Amino acid sequence: MAIYKTGNSVKPVSAEAGKEAAAPIKGTADLKMAFVYSGVQYDQAELLKAIGEELPGVPLIGNTSFTGVITQDGFVSSDDGFAGILAVAGDDIDVAVAGLPKGDDARATGKAVAEAALAKAGTDKAPDYFYMVAPPGEEEIYLKGISEVIGRVPFFGGSAADNAIAGEWLLYTDEMVTADGVAVAFFYTEKPFANKFTGAYRETENVGVITRIDGLRTLAEINGIPAIEQYRKWTGASEEDAAGGNLLAYSICKPLGVKDPLGDLVAIRHPMNGNDDGTIAVGNNLAVGTAIMQLEASVDELISSVGKTLDELKAKIGGPIAGLHLVHCGGRRAGIDSRIGEVYEEVKKAVGDIPFIVEFTFGEYGYEDDGRNTCGGLMLSFTAFGA
Repeated sequence: MAIYKTGNSVKPVSAEAGKEAAAPIKGTADLKMAFVYSGVQYDQAELLKAIGEELPGVPLIGNTSFTGVITQDGFVSSDDGFAGILAVAGDDIDVAVAGLPKGDDARATGKAVAEAALAKAGTDKAPDYFYMVAPPGEEEIYLKGISEVIGRVPFFGGSAADNAIAGEWLLYTDEMVTADGVAVAFFYTEKPFANKFTGAYRETENVGVITRIDGLRTLAEINGIPAIEQYRKWTGASEEDAAGGNLLAYSICKPLGVKDPLGDLVAIRHPMNGNDDGTIAVGNNLAVGTAIMQLEASVDELISSVGKTLDELKAKIGGPIAGLHLVHCGGRRAGIDSRIGEVYEEVKKAVGDIPFIVEFTFGEYGYEDDGRNTCGGLMLSFTAFGA
């Protein structure tokens, strides 16, 4: 029987926070692993050490989260730090956790971490599904390396975040803490699994073709004109709205997106910065010759989409749920701002007493229907573990 338990803390001392967050989980039989999300204020090594002392031998994996987490207890946050744990237990599930700092390149590191996870699992069999965490920047490249080893296996996860987009994020396992690397958890079980990956934005009629990019994540031209110029025409953004970092906040309700070939998924491309040369720094990879569209959602819709997405997830798994891992974009959380309590209410209304954790990320990972695993921004990657 699968069992999921959560704990949290806002104690200002890292070790004390780890001990308190682990307390509700301590003593649970057949613990197989635990997701850990925390504030950048903590010494992560001390936090993980304290959790490990309370949950000896239990593999840990996770990352720093943007401004807080949400559990059954509500939005958990403090200026001094915060921690949240979702633990997985059961005699019908096995989990292998591995993490590595980045080596020569992200793809090779992704391949190596997948091989390390298989070695820990004691098998060459691909997992039934897996979780990944990486820093913002090369998520798709790490994923390619992992897929070289295990093929296309359903996955979920998100990118490490900090509280101010200052590059202070960290990801970790019980054996590693790094700002630049990748970690995975491979799950082996016959229990049902489902992931709902969506931005839940409304499509507009503003669609163009990417005609030039610089590198992988700088949108230079749409329809042969500077990207900022096209974006402003579509959205009505002023020069000030689209200048520099102002674009990051402005575009939360008016982002861009690319469709998968079958139209099952719109992967959101969050404009992060309006550059002086008319280009736009974007949060995920782009490709010349593909269509890109402008999307829209109000703050009310960002909030209500949480409940709607959970309803879709429940329908997708089609049976009783033992636990939920909910990845919610940090940018959406910033747009929601002081109304974050309404997100908690949406979750509780949709799932009741099912144990859950919400982390806030700077990149989200998932898949839709039979499409490929992919990464996006401003998205929800909601995962249900079947009972």
